[in-house]
Amino acid sequence: MQRSKINMSDVPKYKRVLLKLSGEALAGDKKTGLDYSVITPICESIKKCADIGVEMGIVVGGGNFWRGRSSGAMDRTRADHIGMLATTMNALAVADVLESLGVDVRVQTAIAMHQVAEPYVRNKAVRHLEKGRVVIFGCGTGNPFFSTDTASTLRAAEINADIVLKATMVDGVYDKDPNKYPDAVKYDELSFNDILVKNLAVMDSTAASMCKDNNLPIIVFDLSRPDNIYDACIGKKIGTIVIDRTKNQ
Repeated sequence: MQRSKINMSDVPKYKRVLLKLSGEALAGDKKTGLDYSVITPICESIKKCADIGVEMGIVVGGGNFWRGRSSGAMDRTRADHIGMLATTMNALAVADVLESLGVDVRVQTAIAMHQVAEPYVRNKAVRHLEKGRVVIFGCGTGNPFFSTDTASTLRAAEINADIVLKATMVDGVYDKDPNKYPDAVKYDELSFNDILVKNLAVMDSTAASMCKDNNLPIIVFDLSRPDNIYDACIGKKIGTIVIDRTKNQ
């Protein structure tokens, strides 16, 4: 079994985190399905976090298999249910790679599918985390019309996470799309009011409001370097941090 290399002097800044992974990120350059050459380094970074004592919950999107909002004339509720199944496929794939690296992991789903995963039970999830297990949450919130961004903030609030780590394909939050505008300006720090008033592309307004209401900071960072997950957990300055400036952090 190959072990991730860590600096034994590293101390986690955050004891319990909720990591949000997009489904698209798991597809790599293929843009669809699963690319294990991408997933494995991500899981190695997650293992490094677990090895230094970070309690890690994960919410995975499903966009590499299905996007409910682009499902044509299909009923939105049914389309979202298909999306929930897509997140579960991703959760199982990530769990499998983590287990191959020697990580103790559990998958919990918001829609019961006992033969595949545990049903989501908040207290049980917390016990898993306390025992050093990585917990991957599938099926979003279990309800249609809610994004996996909202699911990640909901689960983060429920498990009393210290922070939400949102792994994206850009290195932070910009005032406009850096892929289209070379003069786009990156923010190092934002408030929740900033992202709501300026309509910045951090996460949807429901998710952002939930973080604001529960004083949950967010770090938005680039997943193309998987060890950014580890660096965020030990407090290195990466990406963009979103905090409630009216409260002490």
